[in-house]
Amino acid sequence: MTTYVELNKNLTEEEATLKEQIHRFAAEVMRPASLELDRLSPEEVIASGSPLWDVIRQYRGLGYHLRGLPEALGGLTLSPLAQHIIAEEMGWGAADLAISMGAGSMPYAFAARVGDQQLIDQYVQPYVSDVEGRYIGCWGVTEPQHGSDAVFMGNGSSPAGVAFDVFAEQTGDEWVIRGQKSSWVSNGTIATHAMVHMGVDKERGMAGSAIAFVPLDLPGVTKGKPLDKLGQRALNQGEIFFDEVRIPASYVLVPEQGYTMMGDFIIAGANGGMGCTFTGLARAAFEEGLSYARQRVQGGKAICEHQAVQLKLMDMFIKVEAARGLSRSAIVYNAVTVPPAAEYAIASKVFCTQAAFEVANDALQLHGGYGLARGMLIEKLFRDARAALIEDGTNDVLSLAGARRLLDRHN
Repeated sequence: MTTYVELNKNLTEEEATLKEQIHRFAAEVMRPASLELDRLSPEEVIASGSPLWDVIRQYRGLGYHLRGLPEALGGLTLSPLAQHIIAEEMGWGAADLAISMGAGSMPYAFAARVGDQQLIDQYVQPYVSDVEGRYIGCWGVTEPQHGSDAVFMGNGSSPAGVAFDVFAEQTGDEWVIRGQKSSWVSNGTIATHAMVHMGVDKERGMAGSAIAFVPLDLPGVTKGKPLDKLGQRALNQGEIFFDEVRIPASYVLVPEQGYTMMGDFIIAGANGGMGCTFTGLARAAFEEGLSYARQRVQGGKAICEHQAVQLKLMDMFIKVEAARGLSRSAIVYNAVTVPPAAEYAIASKVFCTQAAFEVANDALQLHGGYGLARGMLIEKLFRDARAALIEDGTNDVLSLAGARRLLDRHN
């Protein structure tokens, strides 16, 4: 069952075809795998033969891992609307796997845009042709003592000394990296390469940071155990430790001088993507609630015939449609705006994840006791939505970061 009415009457034939294709992948591959993975231990999720690897292979076989890469390197040329359609459908199918697939491409997409030719030849091109999942990326930002404060991304709001604990020093033609990324790094224990945010000048706070491409098979890199979580259990997460890890200077993709400028681009991409993904989860939860309300009989009639339930269903529907409107607008606007307006991406993430949680909560309530049973899709959607209020920056801190940008932009 799907309730999705496409209000945009101007979809191109390519966009309409893509929408059908990605929905089929989400329904036939992602959702069943995610439900199966949800029942496994974190170690079983990433074990050889796990459904996770089959999802990765099929995802890459369809070429979706090439999103965000330049066309000259084999990347997919997609409109901003098409990008939203893919993210929403994947979020509808399984938000946890959608996040995993997105994080899996980040180091390579970033290196393809700003890395040198050697980095592209050695890592990006093999990733482009990899349909087996041998090249898996992760985004190393969060640390035991630094999580949401990193979203200020060096815009001058973070106090001196509030800097990444993963610290790097340059020695000749190399950088030496020391420190720990926390257990919340998506794909952390299965990744082969990382896009690592690291401090280089603690006195400048988050502004004194840089971003590096780091192969995770280098001497000095170790990983912790996969994290056992309440929700998004198909998304592998775990710690990464750096003990005197040496990388060539050319692997520093964003030096300290460019970190502040790059911050809004990263936030616009990451938070904008979260808004799209959790619009999809909100839609999935609404559909589950609506379907159950049609079937469940109380008081001699289906509960959808009770006015109290009808009011709840309409409220859920409004939130889903509002989430799609905001997340689409933010993605489309920021795709053609330099520098992007990060406050719109932040608004999208905050609103859409909150909407997803509220819709999932209401849909679970409509299910009554059945909504609490393990194995029910709505129970998983509720847990997955709850995690989204925290990841990629907690919504409260993100809102403060967005407010700061509003004040700076309109002073």
